[in-house]
Amino acid sequence: MANVECIWDLGEDTEGNVQHIAEHGVTVEEAEEVVRNRYEAAAASRSSGRPTVFGWTSTGKHLAVTFEVVDEELPQVYVVTAFEAPPPAEPKRRRKKP
Repeated sequence: MANVECIWDLGEDTEGNVQHIAEHGVTVEEAEEVVRNRYEAAAASRSSGRPTVFGWTSTGKHLAVTFEVVDEELPQVYVVTAFEAPPPAEPKRRRKKP
């Protein structure tokens, strides 16, 4: 687990990231959990190009969390959005031919 610091706007800020992810049914704690557990696996979002991680929360949600890197050395990120995403499909098992 990476020791990543997430930056959040004030909870009262109606235009901030805390309110934005709440609209998607995600808490700050859930988003931080996925970022910290999956930070090293970040890939560019197809829509925004920003780093995005996918992962499970301890509450049982599979999330996509998109962020901007503020400081690579710390590391420190500003969470842009987070939302529930479909989990990856199970790989199909190939049957062995007799």
